[in-house]
Amino acid sequence: MTMEVTEKRLLVAGDIMLDRYWFGDVNRISPEAPVPVVRVSKKEDRLGGAANVAVNAAALGVEVGLIGVVGDDEAASTIEELLTKKQIDAKLSHDPSISTIIKLRVIGRQQQLVRIDFEEPPSEIVLQTKLTAFTSEVASADLVILSDYAKGSLTNVRDMISVARGAGKPVLVDPKGTDFERYSGATILTPNKSELRQVIGDWRTEAELTEKAQNLRASLNLGGLLLTRSEEGMSLFTEDAILHIPAMAREVYDVSGAGDTVIATLAVMLMQGKSLPESVMIANRAGGIVVGKLGTATVSREELFASST
Repeated sequence: MTMEVTEKRLLVAGDIMLDRYWFGDVNRISPEAPVPVVRVSKKEDRLGGAANVAVNAAALGVEVGLIGVVGDDEAASTIEELLTKKQIDAKLSHDPSISTIIKLRVIGRQQQLVRIDFEEPPSEIVLQTKLTAFTSEVASADLVILSDYAKGSLTNVRDMISVARGAGKPVLVDPKGTDFERYSGATILTPNKSELRQVIGDWRTEAELTEKAQNLRASLNLGGLLLTRSEEGMSLFTEDAILHIPAMAREVYDVSGAGDTVIATLAVMLMQGKSLPESVMIANRAGGIVVGKLGTATVSREELFASST
């Protein structure tokens, strides 16, 4: 199977964050509290959230635009520099009243010891600016991804779906929270097990899951519901069919950002004209590759090719 670089354009909007990693050695326990002392020897910054979705898509060969909100600080500058290096066409709204979202992970002996989050919801004025930018960018996009991490950037997600669908653009949404009604009308929703369980409740059998998932899909007027199930693989629910795909992870090292890789790969495959079932199978393969890497990471076309031979 081959994958060619395309001239298609993807528009990603959502919660943008900086994933910051501090690596070090652990040789003793602190005398102040029963916690390890990490002597930091290396620091690394990576794009997270919606920005990681954008980078994953760009790595697979499509042109990517990115809409979101950041602060007016050092982290925002770092994000913009990283996006420029990755050739992402970012239209970021700066909100000087907040700090850019940062997830700081401290890694010692190849294990994550602690994660510290810095986050504040953006102001209403900046959110309106972002919606205006989104509306102007939709026309040039072939497909839209809305990456919701419940950090506040997609408060007006209903309007964004309405704008995109009104322009005839497919909309893929990675959801959060218990209110899935606001995602009504999206083309495909990609919740994981815990996210779906918060909305439809638990299930004891596959038949019960199917019934609940299909009822939700129909009530939200979705083209498809793609459930990512970790070690159980993925399940795609559409009006016409149900497709179960087993997991393909060789070794699970870190699940950070795996959902970003899945939705980005799914979008790129659909943009390249592949069927929904085939696109889901390739996205499942990409997710299986990326969980074998540390932290938020991407999958290259070469890795996807190799894994399919």
